[in-house]
Amino acid sequence: MKADYNHAKINFEGGLLEITFHTDGGPLLWSGAVHDELAELFGDISRNPDIRVVIMAGTGATFSGPPAEDFKFPVLNPEQWEGIRWHGEQLVMNLLNIQAPVIACINGPALRHPEIPLFADIVLAADDSGVQDAGHFIVNAVPGDGMHIVFPALLGMNRARYFLMTGQTLNARECKELGLVSEILARDELLPRARELAADLLTKNPLMLRYTRNLLVHQIKSTVHELLGYGLALEGLAVVDQGQKI
Repeated sequence: MKADYNHAKINFEGGLLEITFHTDGGPLLWSGAVHDELAELFGDISRNPDIRVVIMAGTGATFSGPPAEDFKFPVLNPEQWEGIRWHGEQLVMNLLNIQAPVIACINGPALRHPEIPLFADIVLAADDSGVQDAGHFIVNAVPGDGMHIVFPALLGMNRARYFLMTGQTLNARECKELGLVSEILARDELLPRARELAADLLTKNPLMLRYTRNLLVHQIKSTVHELLGYGLALEGLAVVDQGQKI
């Protein structure tokens, strides 16, 4: 895999891969370029058997943005949507195809594609962080690129529908109470705690680690195989030649 990416700083040593998402050195601002590159990054990780544990984190006080008020879903033609559909499918599947335990540090609000940290095996959150889907329903887009899978799986069907259709923000305490995150810490304690957990994992049998990861993501991968393409198709139908005309 590459030593560095435009939107992700990479550090790989002793079987541990640390990823820090960013935009120009600051908090990650979601864009088409980010969408495409993270799909590539996760694919590269999934094909590297030397990676035994992954830690992912954001930069500064935000995991991912921008907020909904700073984003308008564009009018697209079918060819433009096909690029989004292609990389959207690769983004989710490549993340789940990583055959190493993944630890996520939600260092601040995760407003865009919060499924990325929430698909991790261990999720740590800063005490002032939160989770919202700011890139779909509340900006006139069907939440069909993984949101319709991860949130019903984590929240239950009724809470997930409310969350996705109202633009609800869940704070760190609510995320822990609902089972989305495992630990809440001060922001400066997130990476040290993630490294502590990673160090313990790295003492384990490498094959046991790999097979445990594979086993524990198998059910969600089966659901993704069944529903992701359908969700992306409906999302595309609703935005092609429509967008903000709705």
